[in-house]
Amino acid sequence: MTLINSKSSPFLHRGCEGTPDAATRGEGCFSHGACKLDVQDRFLRMPEPDGQPDYPYVEIRFKNSRKDFFQKPDDLILMAGDIVAVESSPGHDIGIVSLTGHSVEQQMAKKSFFPNQETKKVYRKARVNDIEKWIYAVMREDDTLFRTRKIIYDLNLEMKLNDVEYQGDGTKAIFYYTADDRVDFRQLIKLLAEQFRIRIEMKQIGVRQEAARMGGIGSCGRELCCVTWLTRFRSVTTATARIQQLSLNPQKLAGQCSKLKCCLNYEYEVYQDALREFPQPDLVLQTKYGNAEYMKADVFKRLVWYSYINDNSNMMAIPLKEVNEIISMNKKGVKPDKLEDFAYSKEQKTEFEVGISEEDLRRFDD
Repeated sequence: MTLINSKSSPFLHRGCEGTPDAATRGEGCFSHGACKLDVQDRFLRMPEPDGQPDYPYVEIRFKNSRKDFFQKPDDLILMAGDIVAVESSPGHDIGIVSLTGHSVEQQMAKKSFFPNQETKKVYRKARVNDIEKWIYAVMREDDTLFRTRKIIYDLNLEMKLNDVEYQGDGTKAIFYYTADDRVDFRQLIKLLAEQFRIRIEMKQIGVRQEAARMGGIGSCGRELCCVTWLTRFRSVTTATARIQQLSLNPQKLAGQCSKLKCCLNYEYEVYQDALREFPQPDLVLQTKYGNAEYMKADVFKRLVWYSYINDNSNMMAIPLKEVNEIISMNKKGVKPDKLEDFAYSKEQKTEFEVGISEEDLRRFDD
């Protein structure tokens, strides 16, 4: 069995360079560059202390971003990249070892995974017949995906089928789908079971999980964070963008999943901490020339823009230190002559329309 072009190999979704060679039990087919949510073992080159037993759990990856922890036999030595047969329900599945040793312990703690009696087990390293069944099962996925989409269309179901993942022994398949409302797919499961002669498992995922499985390039020019490293999806709202002084433009703030970009959360806490030193937006500065209202702020340059209420055509950038000084003067009943004496720079105020209502913006919240 020969390797095919890696660009068209369905095994890329499992972290393989190409189709595994059954004669060599797939040795050397694993590639870090092909993996979604790839990991690097920082303990790989560190020798185990004398008398320290090998850690009894390993992390195993399957298709796309699906991973799980398994207990291995004491006499089985595994390395990252080994293809193994693992316990499933029913039958067995085939996966690739992604982490071993104490790195697994850290990952389990990070994901709050606590081993128990029901933790699934690694059976063995994959045999030649295991690899052959696995290859045949994976080769069926694309055809099953397209045929199932046709069946869904004929049944007029309001759902989108994203991916199909066959179990390693070919007896079961997981169908990943997204839907806005609850779907009655009893008739669909009956037809799929008749068509493909396998056990069917329907698994609903969110639009963020869909983007993570399908992959893509973000507006930053890099691979999506949910494809490369992000595993936990935190809620993102338009309030997060407002605090960072961002223009509420859905075309710029929405990601591939049509929800607000996860990266809006990365600097959110930094802005929250920094803005504690800034005055409240509803605070009015009082001067002899007239009162001035808040326009915007630059957190990094520590500048606050104000304009006169009776003459708001111009905005003045005032250093935060000077703004706090004016506020202190106002509290004592003292009014400075004019804001121009404190201004760092001036700019013309530009009027523009956002072009979208507040109600429309809320649909991007998650």
